[in-house]
Amino acid sequence: QVQLVESGGGTVQPGGSLRLTCTVSGSALSSYDVAWYRQGPGMQRDLVAFDSRGRTLDPIESAKGRFYCSRDDAKNSVYLQMDDLRPEDAALYICHLHTKVVNGSVEYWGQGTRVTVSS
Repeated sequence: QVQLVESGGGTVQPGGSLRLTCTVSGSALSSYDVAWYRQGPGMQRDLVAFDSRGRTLDPIESAKGRFYCSRDDAKNSVYLQMDDLRPEDAALYICHLHTKVVNGSVEYWGQGTRVTVSS
């Protein structure tokens, strides 16, 4: 059973930075493309950053240049570095894994960690 657990969310002031962590268990992270999405209340889920070894994805424009996805396969962990945070960045941030298999693809989602941006 593959499980993803996000951590590191909280409240940060506008202009601040935050680093989120996604810890993966049940499978080797190295087999997957990884990504971070976010979802505000009543909003669609948007891609904010990714680390892909085969696919080209397109994060939302407002995240480019401020949000960075990285990974440590040895620690089975994925990270999201967020800089220059704005009030509109407040959302539930969700970790995502994706890999191709013989019959299609497999993906997994975490439960998310909440980020609030407020002074």
